Amino acid sequence: MKAQNITTDISAIRQKLGLNQQQFWARLGVTQSGGSRYENGRNMPRPVQQLVHLVYVENIDLQKIKREDFEVIEYLRTTKPAVLKELKKEAKAAAKKGG
Repeated sequence: MKAQNITTDISAIRQKLGLNQQQFWARLGVTQSGGSRYENGRNMPRPVQQLVHLVYVENIDLQKIKREDFEVIEYLRTTKPAVLKELKKEAKAAAKKGG
């Protein structure tokens, strides 16, 4: 998402999902009033932008992510990049098949 279009994108995403501001922003740990300010043009911090992208564009359930998941990915990225690449490829194929 580009910074200049993010407020429009977020409002449109929220409305498309049929969520009110409380429902939408609560999933990110942001108050309704804070989310309202972002939707009305206040500068949104980069971490909040990234959370919006992860949760509402990439459809990642933050409740399922654990620190050890990141540790494993970072280990593979730095020590076994070919293994990580192959695992990503297999995971993508499995997701397309539905499981």
